[in-house]
Amino acid sequence: MSKFPNLVWLRSFECAARHLSFTTAANELGITQNALSLHVRSLEAKLGCKLFNRAARNLSLTEVGQAYAFSLRRSLGDIALSTTSLFGAGSTQVLTVRAPISTVVLWLARRLPEFVQKHPGIKVKLVSNIWAESISHEDVDVELRLGTGGWDDVVAKKISTERIVPIAASSTGARTAPIDVLRRGPMVQILGYEDMSQQYLNAHDVDASSETSPYSVDTTIAAIEIVAAGGGYAVMLERFAKTAIDIGQPITIVGPSIPFTQSHYLIGVTSPKVNDTSKQLFEAWLEEIFA
Repeated sequence: MSKFPNLVWLRSFECAARHLSFTTAANELGITQNALSLHVRSLEAKLGCKLFNRAARNLSLTEVGQAYAFSLRRSLGDIALSTTSLFGAGSTQVLTVRAPISTVVLWLARRLPEFVQKHPGIKVKLVSNIWAESISHEDVDVELRLGTGGWDDVVAKKISTERIVPIAASSTGARTAPIDVLRRGPMVQILGYEDMSQQYLNAHDVDASSETSPYSVDTTIAAIEIVAAGGGYAVMLERFAKTAIDIGQPITIVGPSIPFTQSHYLIGVTSPKVNDTSKQLFEAWLEEIFA
C-alpha cells in the first residue's frame, strides 16, 4: 500500500479529469484553484507520471491520465454501489440524459437496461435532440453530442472514435458497391452531416455527383428507412449501420469503413439537482460503451 496515493489528491484529480478545468473542479470541491493544482501535481509526483497536458487555456489528459481517470471513476462507482447495497439507497435519483436522437435510438437505448440493472437506485430520463446548437443546458444532468468538439460555450470530452460506411438495401443482393456506383447514387443526404458522403467519396479520390439528391432527411434513422425501401445509398456511422443490421433492418454495408472527423463528446454540465455519484457512474458507463 506504500504506492497508494492520498485520497484527497485522487478526488481532485478525478474532478479535474471530468471537467478538464482546474477552475471548475475547484469550484465544485469548494477549494482554491491553487490547492487543486497542488493536489494534482502531488499525485503526479507520487505516481512518477504526468496525468495532464497543460497549455494556455487548454487542459487535456495524457493517455495514462485517461486510463487512470477511467479506472478511478469506475472504482468510485463501485464504492458508491457497495455503500448503497449495505446501507440503503435513500431517495431514488432521476438522471436526465440528453443525446442526439439517432445516437439514442441506434446505440444508447438498447444498452440502457444494462446500466439500470447494475444501478437500480438510478432512474434515467432520456431526452433527444437533432441539432446540438438549438438546445440549452437547463434541466439536463448528462449531455452527449456528436461533432468536432469545437463548441465555444462548453467543455467537451471526446469519448469515441468514429468510422463511416456506405449502406444499401439488402434486396440489391450486393456485398460491395463500386465507388462510381455510389457516386451516381441516388445518395440519401443527412442534413448536418452531408460531408459524410463527400468524405467517403473524397477518400477514394472521387468527387460527388453534381446531381441534387432526391432525399434530404434530418436523422440517420430516416436515412436507414429510405435505403431499406430501395431508395438508394447512404453513408453513416459504422456503429449505427451495424446496430440497424443487428435489429433486423434490411440493409447491408457495401464498402470498407474510413475514419470520420466527428466523434461523440461528453459535455460538461453542472447540475445541482442530482447526486454527483449518479452522474459520475453514468458518464463512466458511457465512456465504456463508446470505447
